[in-house]
Amino acid sequence: MSTHLARQFTGFLNTPPLWKNTQFGITQFEFPEVEMSGVTPTPIPQKIRLGHQMEHVCKQLLDASPDYEVLLYNEPVRQGKRTLGEIDYILRETATGQIIHLELTYKFYIIDTQISEPIHQLIGPNRRDMFFTKMEKIKNEQFTLLHAPSGKKVLAENGIPTENIQHQTCYKAQLFEPYQSKAINIRPLNPHCIMGYWLRLEDLRGSDFQAYEFYIPYKTEWVVAPHEDVAWMSHYETLLEVNMRLLKENAPMLWVKKGPDTFEKCFVVWW
Repeated sequence: MSTHLARQFTGFLNTPPLWKNTQFGITQFEFPEVEMSGVTPTPIPQKIRLGHQMEHVCKQLLDASPDYEVLLYNEPVRQGKRTLGEIDYILRETATGQIIHLELTYKFYIIDTQISEPIHQLIGPNRRDMFFTKMEKIKNEQFTLLHAPSGKKVLAENGIPTENIQHQTCYKAQLFEPYQSKAINIRPLNPHCIMGYWLRLEDLRGSDFQAYEFYIPYKTEWVVAPHEDVAWMSHYETLLEVNMRLLKENAPMLWVKKGPDTFEKCFVVWW
């Protein structure tokens, strides 16, 4: 097993759910406890986008848990030649026999405190996606797909009963608060999801950061906790590289090494 793969699996398991129980009319899946020592991850494609990589990780972890049986995984729902959507997972809970339709989302959001409502504050680092929009899509499109004739047909063809299915989401997120912000309240969202901060290039240029070393992780490494085993760059080298990214309207994640085994995670935004 590659070290990177093991770190991806551990990063996924260690990322908290964005809320607990039921909020916004959506029930959060309680991910089973899985001991990584008992998991032998099989390689996942590194060329696919990060969200799809996390689907592979989640599937292998569910397979490793005695609590659930995966009945369907990444199953397309079609109407004629048109694909209406995809069912992420259909699970059977071992203890109760309950059938669960599970939709997985793994996101990185910055918290924009210029917006008053917490559920509207969460936006992607490049301002291309919003938590509120994704939440509405889960409720109004992904969950309802199973009740459309094409969705019922897929379940029937796989011998899965269509009544009494529970819809749940495994919605994991890493959140980044404004740099040097006062304590912020994001409830009913989970404050344990805050993993770092976001800032602008002028902040990064400041004396606060000049003594540190930096690493710009590949997107496949975003899930991973920062560690020593990377090619660290100086403050000056980092400013040059970050500036190039920002000119392309691409907000990079940074790992900041403040000392031996002392790391921070942040995003530098272009807007």
